[in-house]
Amino acid sequence: MGLPNLITIARIFLIPIVMLFLLIRIPYGDLIAAAIFGLAALTDSLDGYIARSRKEISRLGVFLDPLADKLLIAAALITLVELQRVPAWIVVIIIAREFAVTGLRAIKAEEGKVIPASIWGKAKTVSQVIAILLVMIAPLTDKIISFPIGPWAMWIAAIITIVSGVDYFRNYKLKA
Repeated sequence: MGLPNLITIARIFLIPIVMLFLLIRIPYGDLIAAAIFGLAALTDSLDGYIARSRKEISRLGVFLDPLADKLLIAAALITLVELQRVPAWIVVIIIAREFAVTGLRAIKAEEGKVIPASIWGKAKTVSQVIAILLVMIAPLTDKIISFPIGPWAMWIAAIITIVSGVDYFRNYKLKA
């Protein structure tokens, strides 16, 4: 197993650690969770870069990398719903979009077509990571900043997520 796949697997193993630090009530637990989540999110770019630069793109990596990304985002969001920091309906929108676009990609793959990541797909990922980080550290920042930036960032991420999903379905129509 190559280094890119090991990095991807490490990202998956970081997920319960992020959840643990969010859920246990210890000093700076939210900050620790945010740091680990941020590190895990950064590994998404790292494993892809290493795989492409070393020409180590594998079937396992092609399967695991997007799965790890979706698990990381979904686990963080579901944990934040449990903590009542994010409305469940936003999480449903984000997870539903992931299922829908993954399904679209699978159908198109059967037709021999590959759907590459779009600029909206990349913006979606970045906006979700930033929003999750801001919501995670909100208990600390709310004491400093009087404006609740986490919830606003989550709204923006939800809007970009919807636009991204619509863009994929508009560009890659399904045949009836």
